[in-house]
Amino acid sequence: MNFRENLVHLRMVNNMTQEQLAMLLGVSRQSVTKWESGKSSPEMEKLLALCKIFGCTLDELVQGDLSGREATATVVPMASAEPTDVFGYDEESRSFGAKVSNGVMTILLGIAVSLVFFGVADGYEGDYLQNVYCAVALVCLFGGIGGGLSLIIPASLRYSAFVKAHPFLVDFYTPEQKEQARSSFTRQLIGGICCIFASICLVVVLGDTRWGLLLGVPLFFTLIAVGVRFIIRGGMDLGRVNLEVYNQKAGEFMEPVDIANANLTPDRKEELLAAYRAEKRTGAVCGAIMVIATIAGLTMLFVPAYQTDYFWLAWVFGGLLCAVVSLLIKGFSRV
Repeated sequence: MNFRENLVHLRMVNNMTQEQLAMLLGVSRQSVTKWESGKSSPEMEKLLALCKIFGCTLDELVQGDLSGREATATVVPMASAEPTDVFGYDEESRSFGAKVSNGVMTILLGIAVSLVFFGVADGYEGDYLQNVYCAVALVCLFGGIGGGLSLIIPASLRYSAFVKAHPFLVDFYTPEQKEQARSSFTRQLIGGICCIFASICLVVVLGDTRWGLLLGVPLFFTLIAVGVRFIIRGGMDLGRVNLEVYNQKAGEFMEPVDIANANLTPDRKEELLAAYRAEKRTGAVCGAIMVIATIAGLTMLFVPAYQTDYFWLAWVFGGLLCAVVSLLIKGFSRV
């Protein structure tokens, strides 16, 4: 027997579908189909993984005769034909969503707290206490940014590594689980919109009073932080169960060399490369926008000729512009 025949026999005797074997190996079903048809061969890493799965040696798998081999006790039970979450994607995706949404909220809360101290500092104009409160405000501002990034960056790197290791996943979510995700998204979206609407009403009510700057703007940012957190978490929970989109966007987390070495079909590799190029363009443009927004915000904060209490709007407009640019780039990349 040859490798192709051994692979077909081992898969069948262990009551395993091509999709399930592909999930165990982190490749597409098409790759397994090509191996079994003799159109291509797996790389050494996948051959060793197959040996571990089926409890055989490399020589037995490639050149031996395993036609008499019975079901292997070490193989993950595959009695059910239903796909399962072999790689722990659900847990990884939930953790990623929680840390990103909490990280964004932490950054916005840092801005809110800093604005309280900036407001207090205005009451001590010309006094050394003004400098003290301004210093505390900056500590809160950069502390919030640092705390948020400490959540977002490690989570993003870990999720990126997961996607690189598993660029293709078979959809294992049930219709009930997808419906639960849609319901959760709806609730969190409504909650987020209510928080944002309440923040706007608060600014309108306190705008022309002596409490407007001291409490109105900080509370505005606090409610915005909570609302944005709800919306981001709900959106990421909804996206979590859409594995078709996950498979399409995997290229955004992979380098061209990773895509080239992956056991995927040429069409699939081209899709991933297109997603990679779109993500790089988006990152470059958004990075430039936020650098300009940061320069503008710091100028309005520290340069006397341009000082204003609304310096923080530079980052708001920068973020909104980034969102628009991202949608346009990804939209045109699919045309």
